[in-house]
Amino acid sequence: MKIEKDYMGRSNFMLCKLGLLVLALAEASSATLSPTGVNYEVEALAAIKSDLIDPHNVLENWDSNSVDPCSWRMVTCTPDGYVSALGLPSQSLSGILSPAIGNLSNLQSVLLQNNAISGPIPTSIGNLVKLQTLDLSNNNFNGDIPDSLGNLKNLNYLRLNNNSLTGPFPESLSTVGLTLVDLSFNNLSGSLPKISARTFKIVGNPLICGVKAANCSAVFPEPLSFPPDALKESDSGTKRRHMTIVLGASFSAVFGVIIIIGLLVWLRYRHNQQIFFDVNDQYDPEVCLGHLRRYTFKELRAATDHFNSKNILGRGGFGIVYKGSLNDGTLVAVKRLKDYNTAGGEIQFQTEVEMISLAVHRNLLRLCGFCSTENERLLVYPFMPNGSVASRLRDHIHGRPALDWARRKRIALGTARGLVYLHEQCDPRIIHRDVKAANILLDEDFEAVVGDFGLAKLLDHRESHVSTAVRGTVGHIAPEYLSTGQSSDKTDVFGFGILLLELITGQRALDFGRVANQKGVMLDWVKKLHQEGKLNLMVDKDLRGKLDRVELEEMVQVALLCTQFNPLYRPKMSEVLKMLEGDGLAEKWEASQKVETPRFRPCDPRQRYSDFIEESSLVLEAMELSGPR
Repeated sequence: MKIEKDYMGRSNFMLCKLGLLVLALAEASSATLSPTGVNYEVEALAAIKSDLIDPHNVLENWDSNSVDPCSWRMVTCTPDGYVSALGLPSQSLSGILSPAIGNLSNLQSVLLQNNAISGPIPTSIGNLVKLQTLDLSNNNFNGDIPDSLGNLKNLNYLRLNNNSLTGPFPESLSTVGLTLVDLSFNNLSGSLPKISARTFKIVGNPLICGVKAANCSAVFPEPLSFPPDALKESDSGTKRRHMTIVLGASFSAVFGVIIIIGLLVWLRYRHNQQIFFDVNDQYDPEVCLGHLRRYTFKELRAATDHFNSKNILGRGGFGIVYKGSLNDGTLVAVKRLKDYNTAGGEIQFQTEVEMISLAVHRNLLRLCGFCSTENERLLVYPFMPNGSVASRLRDHIHGRPALDWARRKRIALGTARGLVYLHEQCDPRIIHRDVKAANILLDEDFEAVVGDFGLAKLLDHRESHVSTAVRGTVGHIAPEYLSTGQSSDKTDVFGFGILLLELITGQRALDFGRVANQKGVMLDWVKKLHQEGKLNLMVDKDLRGKLDRVELEEMVQVALLCTQFNPLYRPKMSEVLKMLEGDGLAEKWEASQKVETPRFRPCDPRQRYSDFIEESSLVLEAMELSGPR
């Protein structure tokens, strides 16, 4: 009986502990649940969705019955499952922004630029104390800027430009140290705001700047002021005692400075002897700039197995790309830049990397983080499991081409949308300068993702439209760029036209002369076949008989419009996108046929693209970055 009682006692004790454990787990999980028993972040996102008008169904998989929003489109989560970023730029959204956004308490980044969202900015955004980036630019927001934004002490980037905001700038924000504040082109009133920011824009607010905007032509941040002297003494005796202490301590301070200087000299000597010394090891890897993570060199070296050649995904003019695995198992692509501008300095590099990272679009490769040391500059991107368009053009899956005609059309549309964003919607606007199949990556769904954008600017601090060394790949570079070194958005349009030809032919322009056993370059060959009406000869043999002849003709016409020698004749990328979607191609094509001599400049005897290549006196950096990354 005693044994039975002891057993029953132990059993009851264990059941009690188990019950307490279950209660504890239930209590912990209920921290993420709303009073209705639903995940409060799912509930908040569902409310945001319901208040937005979504004509293209980009929020289609935002299911309010789901328990986990981390797999939803345009939503990014922390490793422990909390929503950390909401990125919906350029999605044609309208409606209003729900105050429920204030319930996403772990948000670090909100990117809703280039939509048509109206109504007031919710005051509840002031609850997002972890927020680092808020971009509501190019919408129709109205009303006052909420005072509650002054609660966002971690805020780095604030873009509210090109809206219809009114009233004064809240005083509460003057105490927040920011990297960039853009309030331009609103209807704000009151006095000129006092802001501590590296970049501050407020032009286009006539009630503040005046009609001629002279008061706002050059606005600089307020100089940081020292706090009042808290050590003022009321009597002279106390002051004398204070001075005595200072003088006594100064001798120790001088001796300490001498030791520190000697230590720094020794460290400099050590650093010069060891090129891979990581000067950033003192940084906490969790420290972020904007919404980017800053990695240590040691961390990325370990992730890539000391930059093992077996992990190389691609090589190119900007550097080598390695596959890496972080400590938490996340696969990344690490680009080790080979041509960073040492004269620019670390602060300039960080600023430009952060600006590039603000270009967020579903068809652009997202920058996750970076590493900057005295001798190294590295960029960290998500790993793209399906590689690049160039690497998959000749691949087959179960005997069928990996990229069938439907996928190639979708790749063309996705790439066009990404370039439209860079050229016309991103701030600052970005010229890619190396658009080709090897730089168009493919995610797990074979969706096109434009990579390497902004690197030409990042690595070249000369005038944006002039470069003495042409960056790009032979066969993809626009004639005017080859001839003069001048690039523009029309340079990218030319590269996109060559990309379309790569999708149609299944060949790379760079290898065309050797692989296809054809004389000249791909563009000249395609023009000749098109004039002769022999489209079937240019189509990838894997696609013959498996595509629509009308669609083929239309894509060839778009490619030829994009690759006209005179950049003035080429359409803008937004026009190219419309033509690919079936709007305006016939009119553009007919107009192009009326141009008598569509050459690069009047009286130019060159009529073939190969002529420009042969006559170019500029240095060409042929880049191949075709591996998955």
